[in-house]
Amino acid sequence: MSEDPSSSQLQPSRTSEKSWIDKLFNAFSAEPKSRKELLDIIKEAAENKVVDPQALEIIEGALDVADQQVREVMIPRSQMILVSIDDQPKELLPKIIESGHSRFPVIGESTDDVRGILLAKDLLPLILDGQENFTLANILRPATIIPESKRLNILLREFRENRYHMALVIDEYGGISGLVTIEDILEEIVGEIEDETDDNADDAYIRKVSDSDYIIKALTPVEDFNEYFGAGFNEDEFGTIGGILMGSFGHLPERNETASVDGYQFRVLYADNRQIHLLRLTPPEPK
Repeated sequence: MSEDPSSSQLQPSRTSEKSWIDKLFNAFSAEPKSRKELLDIIKEAAENKVVDPQALEIIEGALDVADQQVREVMIPRSQMILVSIDDQPKELLPKIIESGHSRFPVIGESTDDVRGILLAKDLLPLILDGQENFTLANILRPATIIPESKRLNILLREFRENRYHMALVIDEYGGISGLVTIEDILEEIVGEIEDETDDNADDAYIRKVSDSDYIIKALTPVEDFNEYFGAGFNEDEFGTIGGILMGSFGHLPERNETASVDGYQFRVLYADNRQIHLLRLTPPEPK
């Protein structure tokens, strides 16, 4: 009896499919000898289009997280956006608006003097009610402190079990060295996570409040500012609006300092000891 050619053609693929299934079954029926051996089997499954490439990336990320420590993914101390325990709502809002974050470490006399965590949403009832006797300490959440050496897989489990999303990181001397969020860990597994605040559009630097009131970032390129407002600021001398303001002030300004440049009225909303961050602008009246 002659052999069915179609059956003969299918045989190699079935054999190949059976081969990796056998390997996968054997890997889990008998404990894998190494993580690499397990990952090789899963990669082979992906090559045979049984496991989706994105699923493979997530598996690899999850395995990598087990070997990583907090110090490898944390936001360093120098890049933390902090709130002072003495700040009032009008001082807090510019930082919240500019950063787009939902949680902020609150400090006392120094960065190492952590008082708690502020959730931006906890400010809303106070602002809407117009409460005059505002005390930030009354709405703070407890801060979670962890060492730099803590493993990410353990921290992720604690985040989920204890239902918190941010932890402050301390070094071997007990000083604050950075912070880490649940999103930082998840991004190690699934890749970059973007939300509605991650806006890369050109006008993200400029927010219109009214026809005579704008909030702009100090990092707004002069070229973009000129194009948006029809201004004629020199684009060769300074690259950003913050640079132009620094030249106008002649020093690093503090919050609420004002300056007028070619009829444009600027007021500093937020600045630290290194640079200007956020400005309120009143453009000149149209001629």
